[in-house]
Amino acid sequence: MDDPTSLLEQLKRSFAIVRKNRIYYLKGHALIFGLLLPAFLALSFSIGRNMPAEVLMPGLLGMAVFFTATSIGPGIMPFETRQRTLERLASAPISAWAMFLGDVLASFLFGLIISMFTVIIGYFLGVTVVSPLILGLSIVIAAFCFAAFGILLSVPPTDTPSTIMMLATVIKFPLIFISGIFIPISELSDWGRIVSSISPLTYFTDLARYCVQGKSYYPITLDFTVLLAFSVAFLILGVKLHERTLPKRLQ
Repeated sequence: MDDPTSLLEQLKRSFAIVRKNRIYYLKGHALIFGLLLPAFLALSFSIGRNMPAEVLMPGLLGMAVFFTATSIGPGIMPFETRQRTLERLASAPISAWAMFLGDVLASFLFGLIISMFTVIIGYFLGVTVVSPLILGLSIVIAAFCFAAFGILLSVPPTDTPSTIMMLATVIKFPLIFISGIFIPISELSDWGRIVSSISPLTYFTDLARYCVQGKSYYPITLDFTVLLAFSVAFLILGVKLHERTLPKRLQ
């Protein structure tokens, strides 16, 4: 008989959570904040600007991965709390970290799938990728990083999804404007580069720019290292904070 406390069994339960969370892919908050919002931002960024596709693509890809990977996670916990299904999960033989990891992986997969469509669109626009392997690896790491960040945004123990989504939007929008998407990092002022360094999106955009244009502001090893560090930090912090707020959700 399988030991429910083993790491492998907990990971299996995490993937069961991933399958369950597919129901959120077509929720209103996912469609609005994960698809429509970045699409309108991309249109406003590209229309009327006489810029080649290679220049536009890194920013568009950055917005696509960031918004899609952070659109599912913030809504899961409020919905589960409101529908009282969180009580069933809490009473199931699954660790809290495994449950939240399942939420992260569900958000990660959504971001990964949608970002692939963005890459395909860039291909049909004639964008040449200098390093497909680095681009693919950077998308995978960034999607996981942003998914963990999205789960972290849902820490406040509320059962109102709109409250969390508004909070997430207030936090995410400034990151878009300081992360080298609209203005390359090299063209920012000294204080602008300092501020941009606190955003994980900065390092993915830098990697995307390297893969498409063949140049980056930071060494690509640094970009990968910082993204991985943010991923681990967001995941650990998110799990720890959710473990503290979980009893409040179950009251």
